[in-house]
Amino acid sequence: MRIVIVGAGEVGFHIAQRLVLEKKEVVVIDKDETAIARLMERLDVQTMQGSGASPKILLAAGIREAQILLAVTDNDEANLIACIFANLLAPKLQKIVRLRNEDYHEYQDALAKDILDVSLVANPDYEVIQTLLRLIETPDVEEISDFAGGQIRLVRKKLADASPLNGLQLLNLPRIFQDTRIVIGAIIRNEQLIIPKGDDRLQGGDNLYFVCEKNDLRKIIGLFGEKIHPVKNILIVGGGKIGYRLAQTLDRLHYHTKVVEKDPVRSGYLSTRLHRTIVLQGDGTDVELLEQENIRSMDMVIAMTGDEELNILSCLLAKRLGAPKTVVRINKFAYMSLVKTIGIDYIVSTRMAAVNSILRFIRQGKIISTVAIAGEEAEVLEAVAQDNSAIVGAPLKKLKFPKAAIILCIIRGEEVIIPTGESIIQPRDHLVIMATRATILQVEESLRVKINRKNSLSLPGLPKVTWERS
Repeated sequence: MRIVIVGAGEVGFHIAQRLVLEKKEVVVIDKDETAIARLMERLDVQTMQGSGASPKILLAAGIREAQILLAVTDNDEANLIACIFANLLAPKLQKIVRLRNEDYHEYQDALAKDILDVSLVANPDYEVIQTLLRLIETPDVEEISDFAGGQIRLVRKKLADASPLNGLQLLNLPRIFQDTRIVIGAIIRNEQLIIPKGDDRLQGGDNLYFVCEKNDLRKIIGLFGEKIHPVKNILIVGGGKIGYRLAQTLDRLHYHTKVVEKDPVRSGYLSTRLHRTIVLQGDGTDVELLEQENIRSMDMVIAMTGDEELNILSCLLAKRLGAPKTVVRINKFAYMSLVKTIGIDYIVSTRMAAVNSILRFIRQGKIISTVAIAGEEAEVLEAVAQDNSAIVGAPLKKLKFPKAAIILCIIRGEEVIIPTGESIIQPRDHLVIMATRATILQVEESLRVKINRKNSLSLPGLPKVTWERS
């Protein structure tokens, strides 16, 4: 598969890095000589220096031989022009465009269907707000993503030393959780990714990735031995596009929200637009201001300015002054591992949101959603089983499926099935699959190509859960 990427910034670089590891043929276009040099130094991709909005450059990059164009620069207009010329030069090409300008948001359906014929208009700001709302709803976890239209949740939860689950063998999970269904798909222990087996034991300090039904999540957190801490009072540092849209949403949901905005003109604008939200003109790193606003009474502080260093400093200061939960907006991927070690609870990233949105359209075999986990060592995919798929029609234990991949659950209509080795996938079932980065291609192959059932082998490494809804 040949993929042309317009834009070698953080998003373009990160997508190219992932695709190269999956043996895709990648061409990256960018005007910036430094960005191109960085790519050539670190990745095995073809590069072209120039404007992706130029038809000559697109032709030279092999747009007519490509299957997908990704227009992901930081300039919305350049992305739109690249798609317009791609439409003229290669009408059958699948196009994905990244757009962040609020003025384009209400026209994105028309852009996708009528004007540009693009497969996806990626709006990372919207994705970030949805992530924040999930964290606010369930603040006692480290990470949370939705699948199957929000019916299934993928959660990362750190296991406390005092948890009753500490030392428990996975094969004994049903005894603890009983009719509450959960599948632990991955364990991060001492920064190592473990694909667990039934005889593995949980340890205090483990980061567990598990899936469950949305309505079961609060009960599951309770079974971890922790109290639920609902979020009611929220302080947002930064009243820019994302901060404003988040405050609007929280306003409608009747949270007690305050916004700190440094710019006096912007803070005045926010005051006239937000009804229940208190808008404060000031600096999120002003200790006197934070203490005056009783920062200790805030259940969560969310730093959403465009300045990453300011966001980090605001959260660290809020934490020191007594705020229990902090969320920082980070766009530089290099900062993410650092931030996790200094005491900030959550990270959100518009660029990572864009990467996750775009990758699902590149996957093969009706993959409709994908989320990177474990420092991108693995992915969780939501896929639709097709009539001619290799995984349809035989018990899971008989399938030729990678050892380092697990089918976490099957959604069949309104029914959620936690699978066993005897479970049989039917056409049009939605599957939630966890796979290490090295096995993504094999998973795609299983979803796409019919295998010869007579030659199929029984392999270990399938889901270790031993119960199924009748």
